[in-house]
Amino acid sequence: MTWLDTSTENCTVQRTLDVIGEKWSLLVLRDAMNGVRRFDDFRGHVGLSEAVLADRLRKLVAAGILTTVPYQEPGHRTRREYRLTAKGWDLWPVMIALKQWGDRYTADPEGPPLEVRHRDCGEQVEAVVVCPTDHGRLDPRQAYTKPGASARAVT
Repeated sequence: MTWLDTSTENCTVQRTLDVIGEKWSLLVLRDAMNGVRRFDDFRGHVGLSEAVLADRLRKLVAAGILTTVPYQEPGHRTRREYRLTAKGWDLWPVMIALKQWGDRYTADPEGPPLEVRHRDCGEQVEAVVVCPTDHGRLDPRQAYTKPGASARAVT
């Protein structure tokens, strides 16, 4: 079965985009990965309406990417913080890859506005594709796509 013979009805890239592929969802995740947890902080920093933010947070919680934790400031009602789950943190390499591409192709002439660095040595981190059997980094010419266990033929 070739790529064009393979149905995309159950494509995991498409399913992932259904969950996180909307601009505001990715920006909420970016902020959550940088320590933002409270609704008003997301709203102020990301700059979106309350209704859109509430919708995106609800979807990310329903997908198990964020979880809510109650908190209460003195004299105020109990509210919820949003925290990344393990499933949410598994998106960190994706965010680094998006940032890396953006730094290369969309940054200001002076360079990127933020750097992500390794705590131990201070070097800038990067997302790479590697072979798990010690062949190191790969470029697209060194990989191929083949039908997986749930591949279906185009009907």
